[in-house]
Amino acid sequence: MTTTRTSSPTAPSVHHDGSDLAARFAAGDESALAEAYRTWGVMVQGMCRRTLGDVHEAEDVTQTVFLAAWRGRAGFRPERGAFSAWLVGITRRKIADALEARSRRATLVATAGSLLAVSEGQTGADPQSVLDRVLISQSLAELSVQQRTVIELAFFEDLTQTQIAQVTGWPLGTVKSHARRGLRRLGDCLSHR
Repeated sequence: MTTTRTSSPTAPSVHHDGSDLAARFAAGDESALAEAYRTWGVMVQGMCRRTLGDVHEAEDVTQTVFLAAWRGRAGFRPERGAFSAWLVGITRRKIADALEARSRRATLVATAGSLLAVSEGQTGADPQSVLDRVLISQSLAELSVQQRTVIELAFFEDLTQTQIAQVTGWPLGTVKSHARRGLRRLGDCLSHR
C-alpha cells in the first residue's frame, strides 16, 4: 500500500530563501524587522564577534547593521541576490567602520596619553603642550562621570580595564563600554576644537 502526501491548501507558503520576509522588510513592515533579527541576528553577530574579537562591540555593531538595513531598506533589490547576502554586505561595511574607529581611538589614546604625561623634572612646558593639556582637560570635563572615571584611571593611574572593573566594582563589559564611548566622545570633542 502506498501513501501519497498532500499539502493542505490552507498551509502558509514558506520561503526558505527569506523572499517573503525580505519583501515585507523592504515594504516597511516593522514586524519583519524583528523577524529578520531573529532569523539572521546570530549570523551577523557571529561575523562581528569573529572579526572584532569583542562580544560587546559585536553586539553594538550587530544593532548598527540592522538599523542601517532598516533605514536603507529601499536599497534592497531582490534581483541582485538574497536578503541574507545583502545583510552580509552591510555587516562587512559596518565591521570595517568599527575597525577604522578602533584604529582612530587607538591613535587618539596614544596621542592623549603622550600629551597628558608630564616628564619628571620638567620645569617649563612649551606653549603647544600646555594648550593641548587644556583642550584635553576641557574635553574630559564634557564626558559623563563614568566615562571620565574610566579614562582617568586608564591614563593617569595606568590601570587595565580589568583593574578598573575591580576598583570601581563595575562589570568588565560596563567598563569597556564606558571606555569605548568615552574615547569616541573625547575624539569628537577634540576634533571640534
